[in-house]
Amino acid sequence: MNFILAIDQGTTGTTAALINATSFEFVDQVNTEFPQIFPKPGWVEHNLDDIWQSVRQSVQSLLANNNLKLGQIKSIGITNQRETTCAFSRTGDPLANAIVWQDRRTSEYCRQKQHQLDSEGRGEFLRKKTGLPFDPYFSASKMNWLLNNNNNVAQQAQQENLLFGTIDTFLLYKLSGQKSYQTEPSNASRTLLMDLGTTNWDQELLELFSIKQSQLPTIVDSFGEFGLTSGLDFLPDGIPITGILGDQQSALFGQAGYKIGGIKCTYGTGAFILLNTGATAVTSNNGLLTTVAFRHQGECCYALEGSSFIAGAAVQWLRDSLKMIKSAPEVEPLALEVKKLEEMEHIIFFPYFSGVGSPHWLPDAKASIIGLTRDSNRAHIARATLDGIALSINDLFTAMREDSGLKIDTLKVDGGAVNNQLLMKIQATVSNLTIIRPQVVETTAYGAALAAAIGSDNMTFAQIDQLWKEESQFSPDKDETAFYQAKSQQWKSMIEKCYL
Repeated sequence: MNFILAIDQGTTGTTAALINATSFEFVDQVNTEFPQIFPKPGWVEHNLDDIWQSVRQSVQSLLANNNLKLGQIKSIGITNQRETTCAFSRTGDPLANAIVWQDRRTSEYCRQKQHQLDSEGRGEFLRKKTGLPFDPYFSASKMNWLLNNNNNVAQQAQQENLLFGTIDTFLLYKLSGQKSYQTEPSNASRTLLMDLGTTNWDQELLELFSIKQSQLPTIVDSFGEFGLTSGLDFLPDGIPITGILGDQQSALFGQAGYKIGGIKCTYGTGAFILLNTGATAVTSNNGLLTTVAFRHQGECCYALEGSSFIAGAAVQWLRDSLKMIKSAPEVEPLALEVKKLEEMEHIIFFPYFSGVGSPHWLPDAKASIIGLTRDSNRAHIARATLDGIALSINDLFTAMREDSGLKIDTLKVDGGAVNNQLLMKIQATVSNLTIIRPQVVETTAYGAALAAAIGSDNMTFAQIDQLWKEESQFSPDKDETAFYQAKSQQWKSMIEKCYL
């Protein structure tokens, strides 16, 4: 029996997943967490050696748990946290900690650069070329910061020894024994350096951020042979790496959303909605992003995206910083201790730990909890956390409905947080839609495996529809609809008063 190995390198850990290469059934997965580094308020970093070791450990444990012989792995798919920026040498050695997508250190730089563009009459220059706003979320300002603030990076740049990349590029470079230095458009489209129409690096954008094209990987199709494993102590040489997608695009692919109109929301560290718009790069009028879903045989498929930076991370904050719970799943029974919704009437949690993404794009926004009284307790804060996640994601639905003109009354969901039944019920009620949860909720890893299968000519796009299966549905709770309609209005009013 042969298998596809999917490597899902996420914000808090790395998942290695095993998929049957014939039936494409999800077999098993192993996750290894790694430390989050917070050097200063608003700064978020990852140690690249920690990331690499989490990949190594997850793959080794997965193979051992399933008694696999190394020759049974026929191809590898990679998916990754997207905008997180790596700087490493041509020998594959990290030159600095990775700057994570949540990091806000370049807020002032972005503000000044946007002002410069505005003064030159080019205020919409970036959005027209890249589909993205000028925000520290994306990779280019992080690269510029490293060049100007890290001595190792600056020195290696002078010696023409500096390589930049998103996590996919770093992993590919390491897996291939420093032979393959590539990326693909779903990741490259998140850098502010790629022209959305040509799906190539753009010289004008490179000059804006003072980055050389020689410091960037080659952009190739999302499916195909990226390279072969080489010189590893946990995998044999010669396994082809045949599919790479950014994590949200991979989840869309794993949800069978490869055709126009496909839509999904992933609940991970953050929450992200993607709507497949096919060959047309739709421009948003409501704060959404225009991005690449994938590129196949030179043809690009685009998507509209709504980005909420904090979802599961809010629950992690309750666990790690407030010590209110010992594990993330404990938030659901704790929130259910609130028996009367009237107790939550004035309590609102704005989970803006990393600023606000879609639709408002406020990089300096901070999280807050309002409406607490002397009788407020752990259960109220837990329930407010779930409400806050659902309400912030509802802002994305509102923008998506307005931009697309679609009613959007059903939604496929995935990611670890969708196992929280209460959160799914709240989301269905807040957003007035039916939520559909698939049998395989780890669709990010699953999408990477399907991408690898497409890239190795082991399956066709049409087969993906046959593989996707529904597990359960969540409908709006009619008894709570009026409460959440009022809560949504209160949410909107407070955002306008306190944040906008």
